[in-house]
Amino acid sequence: MPDYGLPRGRFLLLFAVMLVAASGNTAMQSLMPTIGRELRIPDIWVAVAFSLSAVIWVVTAPHWARRADHRGRRALMRLGLAGFILSMLICGGALAAGLGGAVSGGVAFLAFTLGRTLYGAWGSASPPAVQAYVAARTKGEKRTNALAAIASSFGLGTIIGPAVAPLFIFAPLGLAGPLIVFAFIGAAVLLAVVLRLPDDTPRSAVRGQVADYPSIGGTAVPSLPPEPDARPLRWRDPRIFAWHMIGIVGGHGHAAALGVIGFLVIDRLQLPIAEAQHSIAIVLIAGAAASLLAQWWLIPLLSLPPRQLVLWGSLVSAAGAVATGLAEGLYEITLAFALASLGFALFRPGFTSGASLAVRPDEQNAVAGMVTSVNGVAFIGAPAGGVALYQIDRPLPFLVTGALMLGLALWTWLRFSPSARAE
Repeated sequence: MPDYGLPRGRFLLLFAVMLVAASGNTAMQSLMPTIGRELRIPDIWVAVAFSLSAVIWVVTAPHWARRADHRGRRALMRLGLAGFILSMLICGGALAAGLGGAVSGGVAFLAFTLGRTLYGAWGSASPPAVQAYVAARTKGEKRTNALAAIASSFGLGTIIGPAVAPLFIFAPLGLAGPLIVFAFIGAAVLLAVVLRLPDDTPRSAVRGQVADYPSIGGTAVPSLPPEPDARPLRWRDPRIFAWHMIGIVGGHGHAAALGVIGFLVIDRLQLPIAEAQHSIAIVLIAGAAASLLAQWWLIPLLSLPPRQLVLWGSLVSAAGAVATGLAEGLYEITLAFALASLGFALFRPGFTSGASLAVRPDEQNAVAGMVTSVNGVAFIGAPAGGVALYQIDRPLPFLVTGALMLGLALWTWLRFSPSARAE
């Protein structure tokens, strides 16, 4: 294991705090299309429940990032893990009751939605606390490498969550079993934090960066946490406004596709609902693996500038989205969705680095916070919008996403001229 400037055991524990939240959340996302169909909940309400959680995450995450230095970073990690555990227990218990017939599907889903709001409110406390804890105890290149490694836990969690979720489906909990299991895993990590992680004795005062809402195929922004005296930067600053618009448009296309892929697998394969979960997991794992392949290997290999990453990412994701909407079998859906995920994984670092390179060094922290907000905003309304389009016609959300990304590629090529510094 590389030297990150922290004791190995402590670093692995911090990594686990981030990993358990990302894997548990994405496991739940992979399960909910199947559970929603079992409970006879309209697809749109399943998407709305996750959108509500994302809204609360976006609103509360900056608060926890500011509070880290006042309440203590370890304390906020405990709060975030407690929120994750409580949310998983409420969601898993409610869904198990609904699936078992103890309560109606509507009552079970209302309780599930309550549990998701708790996760959005409290779960967002852990990531900025972990980042600030690491940054306050490391310096220079070790700090950068440590924060990048911590950020990678979110990407790794997008594979682990859907991959292991089918293994935890057992009687009498059924499809709700993985949620309860992840709650116990979170409890084990929380106990380790209480017993093994030293309290705050930071070498320097830093504030944690607000983390993206954890989602399948999502990525954390591995940037340095902002210093308290970061200079203000306007959203409509001409140097970065176009990059933000690119991020918002492409992010909505990505979130819409993610919101309906599980339903597409169920409907296209026409499997019994109880058997569809394994096929959904295969598709989601392929998409997450393609995203990590791009982030960890392809992007460093190609060394493309931001404009080229946006351009090629948009084209590849457009082709993959259209192919996904038209695919019929599991093999075709898996390959097409992996191609779309590969394209989105190229696209997102493109607009992120473009915005970063367009501003001065003293503005980096401010623009990093804006980029995180852009990534989070897409998961508020786009999943529900994608499901609404899906109810009109199954291929429609993927075709709209393809057209959106193709238009973005054409606009980037013809009209967008990044600053000389960004190029």
